[in-house]
Amino acid sequence: MILACQNIHHAFGTNIILKDASFHIEEREKAAIVGINGAGKSTLLKIIVHELEPDSGEVILAKGRSLGYLAQHQDLESRRTIYEELLEVKRDVIELEKRIRLLEQEMKELSSDALKAALQTYTRLNHEFEQKNGYAYKSEIIGVLKGLGFPEEDFEKEVNTLSGGQKTRVSLGKLLLSHPDIILLDEPTNHLDMSSIAWLETFLLNYDGAVIIVAHDRYFLNRVVTKVVEIDNGQVISFQGNYSDYASKKAQLREAQMTAWLNQQKEIRHQEEVIAKLKSFNREKSIRRAESREKLLDKMDVLEKPTEVRSEMHIRLEPDIVSGNDVLTVEGLSKSFGALSLFHDLNFDIKRGERVALIGNNGTGKTTILKILNGLLDADEGSFCLGTKVKIGYYDQEHHVLHMEKTLFEEISDAYPNLDNTKIRNTLAAFLFTGDDVFKRIGDLSGGERGRVSLAKLMLSEANFLILDEPTNHLDIVSKEILEEALNRYTGTVLYVSHDRYFINTTATRILDLTDRQLVNYIGNYDYYLEKHEELTPASSSEETAANPEASSAGKLDWKQQKEEQARIRKRENDLKKTEAEIFELETRDQEIDELLTKEEIYTSTAECLKLHREKESIGKRLELLYEAWEALAQ
Repeated sequence: MILACQNIHHAFGTNIILKDASFHIEEREKAAIVGINGAGKSTLLKIIVHELEPDSGEVILAKGRSLGYLAQHQDLESRRTIYEELLEVKRDVIELEKRIRLLEQEMKELSSDALKAALQTYTRLNHEFEQKNGYAYKSEIIGVLKGLGFPEEDFEKEVNTLSGGQKTRVSLGKLLLSHPDIILLDEPTNHLDMSSIAWLETFLLNYDGAVIIVAHDRYFLNRVVTKVVEIDNGQVISFQGNYSDYASKKAQLREAQMTAWLNQQKEIRHQEEVIAKLKSFNREKSIRRAESREKLLDKMDVLEKPTEVRSEMHIRLEPDIVSGNDVLTVEGLSKSFGALSLFHDLNFDIKRGERVALIGNNGTGKTTILKILNGLLDADEGSFCLGTKVKIGYYDQEHHVLHMEKTLFEEISDAYPNLDNTKIRNTLAAFLFTGDDVFKRIGDLSGGERGRVSLAKLMLSEANFLILDEPTNHLDIVSKEILEEALNRYTGTVLYVSHDRYFINTTATRILDLTDRQLVNYIGNYDYYLEKHEELTPASSSEETAANPEASSAGKLDWKQQKEEQARIRKRENDLKKTEAEIFELETRDQEIDELLTKEEIYTSTAECLKLHREKESIGKRLELLYEAWEALAQ
């Protein structure tokens, strides 16, 4: 055991955050701390690193072990360049190298006895230099910088000139290079693109120390962690396994807790009824028996009602009207900002019912495409066309669709003037805004709260084509799962940009990967994308394509195969819907016949009975065929 938290209790005023929290971390263990927003995850990390003192309890760190901590927000001030800032982490190695070089110069002029002593020191220092990876520290720094998404041309940028997200990445790089025995990371993936997150996953999996992570990235947690520490209403429970294991075990535990609570409530009601009945007899013996039962009831350890996971947000997304089959057609789309060309000659289309994820590294132009489609930016070249009866609902990650000076109530009522006060309040309540919350200014809300307001507006829009830019940013895991369910039930069409691989895996029916200024089409979810990524990614340069024309033609063939597969999938989905509709129609008629056969005017008429029985028999045979067809289509 390298770290233990024992009976940690912490409160902010009357709000209890942690109640006697206890858990431990083993050597090299990778653990996640999970819980809804405000559960106390960041508070627990701060207590572990002694930035906060608990009201009671203690944190025990194994003797001689070191902690490294990355907070969510970094205010890194430095006039050094990015490379120099990371180089400072290796200051002890640099000083050690200087001593070795100085000793080498001195040894040239030493006599035999002094030389012997110097050689011993030289051997010891070299061994220490090797142990600290001294011969490779520069390449280690470059590897970390590139892994975290910094191109070489950025290495010489001053830290003071960087954005908040870039400063966080620099701080993360410094932490990883310092090699503490336990790394504590608070939302480390927030400012990383997909390739950087994948690099960090590999780094942490191979890290020879322990790691504690607070993150809402479930795909990341599934790959990295082997233990999940959950904070739920101040209680801390540990689960072995990754996030999916935890989610499964948690569901089973909650079901068992709910059953136990319901059974106890049933027993309490039963005892109360017995006590009331005994007292009503108004006899000495019966009153004594009632009092005896009351004492036992008072001593009962009453269970708390388990929290309802799904009761937090209630999202129902439903289009007002059905669009045509062709929802969006994009032809020859290009966009540059000065000398920076984001994308060139993009061509793609989206059909009704598809949920398309647009992915790619930071800065490739994904948000720009969404802004062009929403008329917020003009393309340099090309055009796009919306299909018949298409009505767009737009979710902007920067929440430019919100008015900072308005209250929540005004934001909804001004956008939808036909709604009455009750409907507006009910909608906001569905997104956790109740009471006087509705009179808060948008500008005073946190990023997560603004996200919920944007989702509330989106829900009311009754659009049939949702365009979403990073919809899961600032949402906790439970809220993400609720949004996923809403999108999967949604009968309209969705195009979204997201870095949340778990979200993509759960909701996407197709992926468009924006890479090398072009789009590569993958008909499937994120797991399918990973499987096919290498073989479908186009050559990284025109020289490679020219040198290998066979690869180019193979790429075209792959694209054609993808389009054919897409058409096959659409046909199968249409056939599935038709089959389900016919099954529903026949089952309804079958029930109607059963009801008719119970009526006297029917069962007393032989001819009518025979007619209905023949129809029922025909329906049964047809349903057998349809059930088989449905099973085949649903595979």
